[in-house]
Amino acid sequence: MTQEASAGPQELTISDLLTLPPTTDVKTAGKAFGMGRTKAYELVRAGAFPCKVVQAGRGYRVVTADLRRVLGVQESTGHAPAA
Repeated sequence: MTQEASAGPQELTISDLLTLPPTTDVKTAGKAFGMGRTKAYELVRAGAFPCKVVQAGRGYRVVTADLRRVLGVQESTGHAPAA
C-alpha cells in the first residue's frame, strides 16, 4: 500500500502564479501562501488577508497583481527580486 501525500495545501509555483487571471479565488490565493481554504477565508472575513481582496457579489476575489507583489514575484521575468 502506498502512502498518500500530506493532506495540507499544496503551494503554487512561480509559473502557476504568473499564469493566474487578473483576479483569483481565495482558495487559490491561500495556496500561494501555504494555507488552507478555511484559514484563508477566516483572514479575508477578518480583513487580515495579506493582499488586496475585493468582494464580488456574495463571494471574494483576490487581486492577482497584489498577490504577486506581496510574494515578490515579478511578472516580466518570472523570478523573485534580488535581495
